[in-house]
Amino acid sequence: MDSFFSYAATTHDVTVRVAVTLAPEKSEPDQGRWFWTYHIRIENRRDAPVQLLTRRWVVADGRGAIFRREGEGVVGEQPVIQPGASYDYVSGCPLGTPTGWMEGAYVMLDGHGTMLEVTIPRFALLAGAVQG
Repeated sequence: MDSFFSYAATTHDVTVRVAVTLAPEKSEPDQGRWFWTYHIRIENRRDAPVQLLTRRWVVADGRGAIFRREGEGVVGEQPVIQPGASYDYVSGCPLGTPTGWMEGAYVMLDGHGTMLEVTIPRFALLAGAVQG
C-alpha cells in the first residue's frame, strides 16, 4: 500500500484510500475556520468496470455536530473505473472547529448491472497534527 494514504477500506473488491491534510492557506484559526484537503484514490479490483454514480458524506465537527452531504458523482464527474485501474481526486472540507472526522459511501454501478455501496473509511480532521 502507498504510505501516502493513511486510511483505506475495501468493499465489494473496490478499495477507497484517503490522505488528508490541513490547508493552512485556506484556514483562519483566529476566526474559527479550518479547512482540510483530502485526496481519494478508488481502486477497482473487480472483473468488470464500475461507475461512481453518487456520494454520501457524514462530517462531524469537534463539538459533535453532524453534517450530511449527498450528491451526484465527485468533483463534477461520474467516473468509470476499469478493472485493475484507479481514479484519484482531491476535494476539501471546511469546519468551525480544529478537530472532526468524515466518512461516507459511494453508490456505484458495476458492468454487470449491479448497484454497489462502497465504504469511504472514517478519517480524522486534526489541526496541528502531522497527517498523511
